[in-house]
Amino acid sequence: MSGHSKWSTIKHKKQATDARRGQLFTRLAREIEIAARDGGDPDMNVRLRLAMDKARSANMPKDNIDRAIKRGTGELKGDELHEILYEAYGPHGVAMLILVVTDNRNRSTADVRRIFNKNGGNLAEPGAVAWQFKRKGYISLPASEDGDRIFEIALDANAEDVIFGDEMIEIYADLESFQPVQRALAAHAVPIDGAEIAYVADLPVSLPRENAFQVMRIVDQLEELDDVQQVFSALDIDDALVAAYEDR
Repeated sequence: MSGHSKWSTIKHKKQATDARRGQLFTRLAREIEIAARDGGDPDMNVRLRLAMDKARSANMPKDNIDRAIKRGTGELKGDELHEILYEAYGPHGVAMLILVVTDNRNRSTADVRRIFNKNGGNLAEPGAVAWQFKRKGYISLPASEDGDRIFEIALDANAEDVIFGDEMIEIYADLESFQPVQRALAAHAVPIDGAEIAYVADLPVSLPRENAFQVMRIVDQLEELDDVQQVFSALDIDDALVAAYEDR
């Protein structure tokens, strides 16, 4: 696994300023609104339940969550939102996917293209990059949990992989096993920091540190854009690389 989801999770947990929190709430509201188009009942709509869980873990007010659901179901009027998955190659040819939710396609495309042009990457045609990734369930847990116990619970529920790091424990599962793994963890009272459906690279790419930093910088710049929900890359990221990047 690339470890990119872990890096993203760590960054989002550290977003503490009012401006960053406001941007995070906007993203979460859009994610809920898009998910609610398939139905406003989280018990019947897995994507909506995951979006709501993520919003609650970020301490997003309940009224904000409820309004986003109602905009998605059409009970409240809102801007017409479009969900777009951009495919691209970053510095050193690293494959990247950029998930955008926007009310202005032209603005979003121009903003994303500008960042790639500035940083030695380029947008790709649809289908040119996405085949290198698979959609998987991703769950993050506190690193303090008992590793042997977590491994046993996850594997018994058909998880694909369990990765133990200094910051957190990560569990990957195919989409069919994603909910059963979550239910198994809940049944054993295991606290879950986050759960989402992520794009995971089939063949993660390792780069020398300075080259890896170039890719990580472009991810940071993309995630500063208001319309960008998530960025996934094929870059192989471990604890040491994350620590070095944050200390640079």
